[in-house]
Amino acid sequence: MRLLVTGGAGFIGSNFVHLAASGNFPLISSITVIDNLTYAGNLKNLENLPLSDFEFIRGDICNQELTDKLASRTDAIINFAAESHVDRSISESKKFVETNVLGVQTLLEVARLKSVKTFLQVSTDEVYGSIDQGSWSESHPLLPNSPYAATKAAADLLARSYFRTYGLDVRVTRSSNNYGPRQFPEKFIPLMVTRLMKNLKVPIYGNGQNTRDWIHVEDHCRALYLVLTSGQAGEIYNIGGGKELKNIDLAKMLIVLTGKDDSSIEYVSDRLGHDLRYSVDSEKISCELGFEPSIEFNTGLESTLRWYMENQSWWQ
Repeated sequence: MRLLVTGGAGFIGSNFVHLAASGNFPLISSITVIDNLTYAGNLKNLENLPLSDFEFIRGDICNQELTDKLASRTDAIINFAAESHVDRSISESKKFVETNVLGVQTLLEVARLKSVKTFLQVSTDEVYGSIDQGSWSESHPLLPNSPYAATKAAADLLARSYFRTYGLDVRVTRSSNNYGPRQFPEKFIPLMVTRLMKNLKVPIYGNGQNTRDWIHVEDHCRALYLVLTSGQAGEIYNIGGGKELKNIDLAKMLIVLTGKDDSSIEYVSDRLGHDLRYSVDSEKISCELGFEPSIEFNTGLESTLRWYMENQSWWQ
């Protein structure tokens, strides 16, 4: 399989590429990464890849001429490219519409025109909105509450339309919160870790009761490979980690791991439209594709902390 990975210099995309290059995804024979190298994309994320057939191209997924050329020599596209930070979407939503909606439309169109076999759209549990109890199934209505989530929901619906209208083999995944190495320090865990390492206070929105389900990025990538190679056209797959934590509890875990105390916590004004809780039902991908997370949360969290401690030049 000749694979085009968009946004492959970012957090989840680069972890996927590293796992593929290390032989974990044997059906992938070659990888081309396209990334615009905005603030969260980093070429250092793709260093030392043990893969002979690899190419990196700096470019924008909204550039149809460029993506058209790349799609012409591609069997499958996996789209990681996205503006993904909720706070940034609240202050500047236009860029999110451009990348997350128009960019996806561009990719879907070139995939259709060049007869790409499979298109995998990597989405998020945030498209469902907030849920007080229970978990969302893949059939739950989309009720996004932030500009970021709204653009991801729009992309999901575009993907569905290309399957229904043109018969393009499009598959969509919606995962819970990812953690692991090479995540840009604006996200919750690396923000907490890097601030604690600099002896700074860690900001907690509101009362810290907002709850998220966590999955290690490598488990997420393994699930994506299963969907890419064994999933069904037109289907949606939730990917959960099975580790639900309140933000304040996760912050306190990191405080203990870094040898600090609760005086490091600083409560700040809550985010606008802040969703209280996310939770996806992962029964479908478990039953149909046999996926189960393999990295225990405490182990994964400790290894993530070590990575940031050992790679300070990367995040500084």
